[in-house]
Amino acid sequence: MPRFNLRFLVTFAAGVAAALIALGWPGPQSTFAATRYEDLSLFTEVLNLVRKNYVEPVGERDLIQGAVKGMLQELDPHSSYLDPDVYKEMQIDTRGEFAGLGIEIAKRRDGFVEVVSPIEGTPASKAGIKARDQIVGICPTEQPEDWEADEECRGTKNMSLVEAVRLMRGPKGTQITIRIFREGFDRPQPYTIVRDIVKIRSVEGRLLEPGYAYVRLRAFQERTGSDLSKTLDALHSEAGDDFRGLVLDLRDNPGGLLDQAVKVADVWLEEGLIVYTRGRHESQRQEFRADDGGAETGYPIVILVNGGTASASEIVAGALQDHHRALILGTQTFGKGSVQTIIPLNDGSGLRLTTALYYTPGDRSIQEVGIEPDIEVAAAILEADESRARRIRERDLEGHFRQQDAEPEAAPDAEAPGGDATPDEAGDAESEAEQDLQLARALDVLKSWTYFERLNQARAASEPQQAAAVE
Repeated sequence: MPRFNLRFLVTFAAGVAAALIALGWPGPQSTFAATRYEDLSLFTEVLNLVRKNYVEPVGERDLIQGAVKGMLQELDPHSSYLDPDVYKEMQIDTRGEFAGLGIEIAKRRDGFVEVVSPIEGTPASKAGIKARDQIVGICPTEQPEDWEADEECRGTKNMSLVEAVRLMRGPKGTQITIRIFREGFDRPQPYTIVRDIVKIRSVEGRLLEPGYAYVRLRAFQERTGSDLSKTLDALHSEAGDDFRGLVLDLRDNPGGLLDQAVKVADVWLEEGLIVYTRGRHESQRQEFRADDGGAETGYPIVILVNGGTASASEIVAGALQDHHRALILGTQTFGKGSVQTIIPLNDGSGLRLTTALYYTPGDRSIQEVGIEPDIEVAAAILEADESRARRIRERDLEGHFRQQDAEPEAAPDAEAPGGDATPDEAGDAESEAEQDLQLARALDVLKSWTYFERLNQARAASEPQQAAAVE
């Protein structure tokens, strides 16, 4: 912020405070204005002292940005200041295309960055980066001669994910070196990778076996809703009339755009509430409802979730669970029940501010507690090791909203069509699903579901004939 803008703000505040006092304004407002003036005076005093006396010259803009970041960090873990570079990266994320390495990353409890998985066909995958690799250092250029002495090279301990992403992205064709520590390594090893265009497919689908489809949602981006419809159309064409059930995989889906989560849930709901939000102001109370006549309502769904299922993906899981449209299978989800609004600022930066909490159709806040699966199944492959079993959730974040602070008001009318399904185990998973314990169990559930539905239909069809025979 330019210096004259700051001084104008302080002078204006002081003038308002003096005017209110001189006019004999009521006590509470006068006290508030005086307190604000004192706080602003403290800020400018510290700013000037640092600028004049710090051991090295420091830019006033850097100091002010640091103060803004610190202020927002006092609020909650999801409110933050986005400098112009980070704000631009965030916009790229929602579009699903960028120049970089092609890895999904997460924060470890020890402060380092961990690879969740390399995206198939990307530079990281081709370079041999593997799931659960620890990224202990990032040098946004080719491999340096002396890693410790190179000022551009950074260790990742206690580095934010936003900063790690910013360092690893860059122009197509440029090099970056990351230091990887992996089980079996004596010391971290450097991997020099050439950046390339990475296109994130937020929706992937295939048939597990005849009649049973699988769809994975990686994130909720600008085109997720439309991409899902195209994927389902292709699966229906491939399956023909024999479309008996769907596994919807929301594991390790960190969320994204609220409007896309609503569009995704709307695909499988005929009517009713999908989610509602409640904030400090009445204008932040919004309800999102399904359009009449969902396109995909004639088959059972099992949704896979885990500790990495967060935010928008929890909205989808919660809505379909409350409407009894799907069974949830897996482990407890992340528990992020807050809504962030991105506010652009004049200098190209942005403000990511928590403005509301969201609630499922059953009037539940999942803040801190997450979505409890209907069928709990731990993933032997994905989460049995210690690093995954102890992964960070919302309740582990410092300054998070407590669940009791998110108690809802009286629930709006929420239709919940359909009935509870209680399928038993049946059948064996095919080879593709056998490598994933949760997916194999989901397929078993769908087969059981289909079996009992067909059995009940057969019984219902035979009842009138039996009645006629008795008469």
